Amino acid sequence: MAAGESSRKVELWLDVPFPSEREASIALRALSPDREPRRGGISKTLSVSETTLSVRWTADEARILRVSVSSFLDHLSLVLQTMQSFGPPVEV
Repeated sequence: MAAGESSRKVELWLDVPFPSEREASIALRALSPDREPRRGGISKTLSVSETTLSVRWTADEARILRVSVSSFLDHLSLVLQTMQSFGPPVEV
């Protein structure tokens, strides 16, 4: 860290509502494998509560956070499009 730099972390929380608990869980499983590299100075936590997928990022720098969030939103968009193409999940 250079002289005068702050050691404060940058954080972001995102809640994504889904029509059902099952769809929120499917999205969680589809998005969970993409872990942030350890050396990247960022961590991402995903969880589901009822019908809401929650994501929390903590990063050393806003630039790193922006890249991670952008990538996540691209993946989320793909997951939503795929779920929409196949229709609502069938309960077994």
